[in-house]
Amino acid sequence: MDLDRGVNALTGGYKVEAVKRVLEFVSAINRADLAALGAMTSDDHSFIDSDGSRLAGREAVLDAWRRYFSMVPDYTIAVEETYSRGTTVVLIGTATGTYSSDGRIKDENRWSVPAAWRAVVKGNRVATWQLFVNPEPIFRFIRGNGGE
Repeated sequence: MDLDRGVNALTGGYKVEAVKRVLEFVSAINRADLAALGAMTSDDHSFIDSDGSRLAGREAVLDAWRRYFSMVPDYTIAVEETYSRGTTVVLIGTATGTYSSDGRIKDENRWSVPAAWRAVVKGNRVATWQLFVNPEPIFRFIRGNGGE
């Protein structure tokens, strides 16, 4: 029995589809593609930040992504490891970006941090996106205006 068929037999296909959907979600984040994120986000989507704060609802979360992409226009996630159980997917990797207060990207404002994400997929949409990261590197740029 091949791995995909074995996983599908054990999980009803959810595991493979959940991982695929979450990796598509990451790809949309890396492209700063708000339309794609909106199409993949559930109406009751919940974003949980590294400090435990929660933002609920597709429109509120998309607005937060819009603001974040204007502050960190080249934000990207590099996934190094993926783990899943049913419709819950955990990613481990690196978050990288460049803080910009005016839309300009300057090399001296670039940061990179180890990070992990937890996603829950419901009905082929990402219902929960939770971030685990030390936000201090970007906060330093925001507090000091990134040396700009």
